[in-house]
Amino acid sequence: MPDLSRSFQNAAVADTFAGFPGDARAGLLELRDLIFETARDTPGVGRIEETLKWGQPAYLTPDSKSGTTIRLGVPKTGGFALYVHCQTTLIAEFRSLFADGLTFDGNRAILFQDGQALPTEPLRLFIRNALTYHRE
Repeated sequence: MPDLSRSFQNAAVADTFAGFPGDARAGLLELRDLIFETARDTPGVGRIEETLKWGQPAYLTPDSKSGTTIRLGVPKTGGFALYVHCQTTLIAEFRSLFADGLTFDGNRAILFQDGQALPTEPLRLFIRNALTYHRE
């Protein structure tokens, strides 16, 4: 269940979340919490900046510069999604590891259906890899 007590430091991000459809918003808030938790538990990542990029909530590692940007959004097909830069190898790597357990959109997103239970451990690994992508 998402931690709704975690405040938004950026009013534009809060407004964007408020504008998401209810079912998608619940899943996106759960992903948001997972990003912050994983960052906190991953040495060397440092502070996470939450901002908007391309109109979507985006999560950056501005101090350590260790990661690639993670974005959250609602695809045109419905549900909700976790996006990374399409020129990273993250999606390709995870498609080979979790082809049966995750749904992908090309080389840029992991897709979820509204109300779907999130596969927390694979997602935690994916987020950790995104947050440390430039350290490798």
